[in-house]
Amino acid sequence: MIIWISFIIFVTILLALDLLVFNKNAHVISTKEATKYTILWVSIALAFTGAIYLIYNGSYISNPEELYSSKASIKYITGYLIELSLSIDNIFVIAIIFKSFAIEQRYQHRVLFWGGIVGALIFRAIMIFFGVALIREIDWMTYIFGAFLLYTAFKMLVSKDDEFNPKESVIYKLARRWFPVTDRIEGQDLFIRKMGGKLIATPLFLALIVIELTDVLFALDSIPAILAITSDPFLVFSSNIMAIIGLRSMYFFLSNLLDKFQYIHYSLIAILTFVGLKMILVHYIHFPEWVSLTFIFIALMVGGLVSKLYPSNP
Repeated sequence: MIIWISFIIFVTILLALDLLVFNKNAHVISTKEATKYTILWVSIALAFTGAIYLIYNGSYISNPEELYSSKASIKYITGYLIELSLSIDNIFVIAIIFKSFAIEQRYQHRVLFWGGIVGALIFRAIMIFFGVALIREIDWMTYIFGAFLLYTAFKMLVSKDDEFNPKESVIYKLARRWFPVTDRIEGQDLFIRKMGGKLIATPLFLALIVIELTDVLFALDSIPAILAITSDPFLVFSSNIMAIIGLRSMYFFLSNLLDKFQYIHYSLIAILTFVGLKMILVHYIHFPEWVSLTFIFIALMVGGLVSKLYPSNP
């Protein structure tokens, strides 16, 4: 329990630094600034591998899979890379949401912080808890999760980028029905108080709600994918959360580069297909940890290389 509490305190400190120090004032985040913070958050996540090694080497936490310290470290890194790579597809959707609600770039960080981070911590913790419990109690749930990942990969293969319209989503329509909404951006405020004391939601709040619900939908893919690597709750949670923390900086870093890496989409399909098959075959074929890690690296490298060599929009 001490390790869990310490990790949550550590994450809280990182979030406080991000919101109250690094991004205290609303501003347009340049590619250079986004690159700097992306490197920072990725470095912290990778450095946390050392903490994982020490925690499992010293048996400071329950170890249901009886993992060696080195094996636990590899599983953490693999889970982190899976979540990070699948987040790339999430960035496409976030960009569409901001464009649809006409959210200025200087206000986007605040929406991403509350919608993509704080809410994600709560919802993903719940989903991880139930996901781990299901896999441990019901062996055949691995087949269900595996089949779901294969179905998701197929949907990604046949879907089109212009199919998603945030303003046609059910949650958007419900929010408009539950809250009076202004069409104007009122600084960083999610709500404003009009004459008579009535609270009115701003477009920032609507964007936050849609992004939060979208993240939950993406978690339905990413969490089963990480569960294909390990069902150790701390490894699943820590790798997931460390990847989410860096998502905002990665969004600002990649949002202007997405058109240059159009084939990364197929890398994500390959990764989902691989982990889906891994879950279905888990009782018949055992894949060493390094196989999963190597496949993810190769899939991302090939997608990036092909995008660079054969750009569709030169």
